[in-house]
Amino acid sequence: MQMPSGVHALVRRTHEERVMRVLQENGAMSRGEIARVVGLSRTTLSEITGHLLQRGAIVVVDTDASRREGSGRPAERLALDPASAQFMGVDFGHRRVHVVVADASHEIMVSGSVRYEDTATWRTRTELALGLVDRLSSEAGVHYGALQGIGIGVPGPYPAPDGAAWPRATAGTTVLRPAPEGVDVAFAERFDAPVIVDNNTRLAALAEAISGADSVADLVYVRLSDGVGGGLVVGGQLVTGSSGLAGELGHVTVEPAGRPCRCGKRGCLETVASVPGILAACWEFGLRLENLDDLAAAVGRAHPVVDRVLREAAGALGRVVGAATMMLNPAKVVIGGEITRLAPVIVEQVAATLAAEIFPTASAGPVVAAARLSDDDGALGALAAVFHSSPLLARYPETADVKGRSDAPDSATETAAHVRP
Repeated sequence: MQMPSGVHALVRRTHEERVMRVLQENGAMSRGEIARVVGLSRTTLSEITGHLLQRGAIVVVDTDASRREGSGRPAERLALDPASAQFMGVDFGHRRVHVVVADASHEIMVSGSVRYEDTATWRTRTELALGLVDRLSSEAGVHYGALQGIGIGVPGPYPAPDGAAWPRATAGTTVLRPAPEGVDVAFAERFDAPVIVDNNTRLAALAEAISGADSVADLVYVRLSDGVGGGLVVGGQLVTGSSGLAGELGHVTVEPAGRPCRCGKRGCLETVASVPGILAACWEFGLRLENLDDLAAAVGRAHPVVDRVLREAAGALGRVVGAATMMLNPAKVVIGGEITRLAPVIVEQVAATLAAEIFPTASAGPVVAAARLSDDDGALGALAAVFHSSPLLARYPETADVKGRSDAPDSATETAAHVRP
């Protein structure tokens, strides 16, 4: 099914979202009732509901015969189709892809993941992701005919191509940002829906900012893994920057004469505070640790070399985060990555360093905490990015929710999140 392009497509999508919002709030309604609430003509409303019925976004549930006065013909009552997926979040990691699907109420319906080798091509990764989406559909009875948007996270840094500034539209398509090897086009063409692409670490930052009862509008997020990635949320909005590199704290120089970084510079934070950087430092001090399991065992033994290396790495991280804090004044700083859970001293040292780095007269610095979501939950951030891009969000009187259902097949779906419009 080919969607109309340009302004007409945007207007129709906006009308569709208004109709679905009314049905979400009020339950089953006749076309006449919907037209009165949304302020559309009967002709326009008939066109919009016809298209929504065709796509499977709504269904006819009954008629108003039981409460209709007079002798007129009973009118059909329409309602949201509970099996219709409306939003999709996709998080491509280095070794797995994670998919989360939500309905019109922003309630997560299904989720799942599939692994691949870190050397897998983007074509292979895309095929595995689309296969996972099909499997989730068949297992849970969910259909995708009414998808309003798809958010895709990819490993970063993820700059705009050819130095172009974000946002960038691809002519003739609904894609808002291009992705590696055409993964965005594959999803857009498969599901006939707009696609947003961003750094998955940055999307994880958005998920951390909006999740739980203590969601915040201003947050600095750093993930320590094979590299060091970051994300900034300011005023409830994910910041991408003019060329898509906002939040790349891992490539701030902390040791000018330090180790070479894969970005081409020397002494980046990534060379000091990433997992490979920390393991390499341990080797330099004579402690040969091969992986995170070895590191966790050394932490458990309170090995002095490990304690020194971790504190020095966290101190460097704290100084970088301190500079970001002085500029942005966030309410919260979140440190993610598996190593953070294995070595709590990292968060402790970052907090201590940050306390010494921020403005002396500041009444209170930001809360410093370990990430509460797993690394897979960049998919929730991808969903949130789609929610933010929806024209309907401008009309939300209150925050919208991303809710986990207890019957969903993946633990990530049990995380509550609040999205600021």
